[in-house]
Amino acid sequence: MYRFARKSMVLLLAVAVSILVAACGSNSQSSSPKQTELTVSAAASLTDALNEIQPLFEKAHPDIKLVFNFGASGTLQQQIEQGAPSDLFLSAAVKNMTALTDKQLIDEAHQTNLLNNELVVVASTDGKAGITGIADLAKEEIKKVAIGIPESVPAGKYAQEALANAQLWDALQPKLVQAKDVRQVLQYVETGNAEAGFVYKTDALTSDKVGIAFAVDPQTYSPVVYPIGIVKATKNAEQAGVLYDYLQSQAALDIFVKYGFSVPAAK
Repeated sequence: MYRFARKSMVLLLAVAVSILVAACGSNSQSSSPKQTELTVSAAASLTDALNEIQPLFEKAHPDIKLVFNFGASGTLQQQIEQGAPSDLFLSAAVKNMTALTDKQLIDEAHQTNLLNNELVVVASTDGKAGITGIADLAKEEIKKVAIGIPESVPAGKYAQEALANAQLWDALQPKLVQAKDVRQVLQYVETGNAEAGFVYKTDALTSDKVGIAFAVDPQTYSPVVYPIGIVKATKNAEQAGVLYDYLQSQAALDIFVKYGFSVPAAK
């Protein structure tokens, strides 16, 4: 009888300990912050800067995880219009943000111009192309010139404006190789599939395989402005607001400037 009672007590004690351990585990899990995932639709030219900002932001806000969707601004605009999940939109052109604002898909109270950039033409660092100005793109030895698709890639639209102002748009049509975004333009020049390409200054600075042949005259194309806005359909408005504010902080702006962007005077 005594032996049975002792066994029962040992069993009850073991059960009690198991319950206590399980309860502690449950409490520790419930005390860990629940992570909110934010999807950021951003112009491809912002890739390097945002990838550097990401760990700094997530360290300061461990309850928020960032997921980037990089691409051409026009393509990202269409995705948002079609209901693709997105919490913030960073465009490389005002027109794409304006189109979404007009359709009431961007929170007008949480939208601002964040950055500026400039258009340049890149060529291989071997110097064989001999390109020093926009007129050189018409030379016979220049067989291919890469630009972003003007209808969906803002850098391509800016390039079209500059070439049209130089009265070269029609003449260069047989040479033009169109790309899905500026990073693909850069790749075409890096791999020798084009002798020259129109990209942003910030993209040119990321490559050691190409150099800036010349800066495109800023008077020949529209100002390159990067607006940021919170998507109205977001289910994480509070967290999106935190990121929206952080990207305008001095810490974030310093990183953007490091990658070649400039900050509007009002910032």
